[in-house]
Amino acid sequence: MATSALYACTKCNQRYPFEELSQGQQLCKECRIAHPIVKCTFCRSEFQQESKTNTICKKCAQNVKQFGTPKPCQYCNIIAAFIGTKCQRCTNSEKKYGPPQTCEQCKQQCAFDRKEEGRRKVDGKLLCWLCTLSYRRVLQKTKEQRKGFGSSNSSSLNEKDHHSRPHHHHHHHRHSSSHHKLSGSLSPEQEQGLWNKSHKSSSIQKETPKKKPKLELKPSNGDSSSITQSMDSGGTDNFILISQLKEEVMSLKRVLQQKDQTILEKDRKLTELKADFQYQESNMRVKMNQMDKSHKESMEHQQGKNRELLKQVASLSKGKKFDRTGSSLLP
Repeated sequence: MATSALYACTKCNQRYPFEELSQGQQLCKECRIAHPIVKCTFCRSEFQQESKTNTICKKCAQNVKQFGTPKPCQYCNIIAAFIGTKCQRCTNSEKKYGPPQTCEQCKQQCAFDRKEEGRRKVDGKLLCWLCTLSYRRVLQKTKEQRKGFGSSNSSSLNEKDHHSRPHHHHHHHRHSSSHHKLSGSLSPEQEQGLWNKSHKSSSIQKETPKKKPKLELKPSNGDSSSITQSMDSGGTDNFILISQLKEEVMSLKRVLQQKDQTILEKDRKLTELKADFQYQESNMRVKMNQMDKSHKESMEHQQGKNRELLKQVASLSKGKKFDRTGSSLLP
C-alpha cells in the first residue's frame, strides 16, 4: 500500500499528515495547544504566543523598550499610541485615505474609506479595523457551518440508503426461504395455487414501489428543499446575529476597559498633582518661616543697634552739659 506523504510542523519539526497541520502556519495539535494564537494587549493584532506570560507581540515589546508604555489612540481607542496621540495604523491610514469617518458597526470615528478595494471584502460596509476583523470571522464561521450542515445531510442520506437496502434484501430472502419450506410439505396442486398467489402479491409489491416514489418526489423536491433552505438561512441569520452581538459586547467591553484605564491614568495624574501641590505648599511654608525668622532676627539686631546709639547720644549729651558747667565755674 502507498503511504501518505508526511509534512513537518514548523515549530517542532515532527512529521504529520497534511490534514493534521493547521492552515497558514502549518502547526501540529501539540504546538497549537502549547503556542496558541492570541491577541496583543496593545495593538490587538494576532500573534503566536511563546509563553503564557507573554501577552504583547514582538513589535509592541520593542516599542515599549524604546518609547515606554503606549497611550490610547485618539481615533480607535486602541492602546497603541507610542509616539504622539495616534497609533501607527491610524497614522498610516490617515496619510493614505484621509481623515477617519464613523464606523457603521461600533459608531466610533475610526473607519477609513478604502474605496472599492476595501469595501468589497466587507459587503460594501464602512467598518473600522477591529469591526472588519470581526465581520470576516463571522463570514468564515458561517461558511464552515454551511459546509458542516451539507456534509451532515449527505452522510445522513447515505446512512438511510444503506440501512434500507439490507432490510429489503433480508425480507426477500426470508420470503423465499419460507416459500421453499411450505413447498416441501404441500401437494403439487396446492403448491401451484400458492405460487399463483405469491406471484400476484409479488407483482403488486413490485408495482407499488414504482408509484410511491412519484408521490414522495413531490414533497422531497418541493417543500422539503424549501424547508431545508429556510432552516439553513434562518440558522445562519441567527448565527450571524449572535456572533455580531458577541462582537458588539466584546467591543463594548474593550471600550469600557479603555475608559477605565483612562480614568485610572487621570486619577494617577490627579494624585501626582496633589502630591506636587502639597510638596510645593510645604516648601512655601518652610520658606515663609525662614523669612519670618530672619526678619525677626534683623529687627532685633536693628533694635539693639538703636539702643546702643541712644546710649551713646545720652552719654554725649551728658558730657556736653558737664563741660558747660565747668567752664562757667572757672574765673
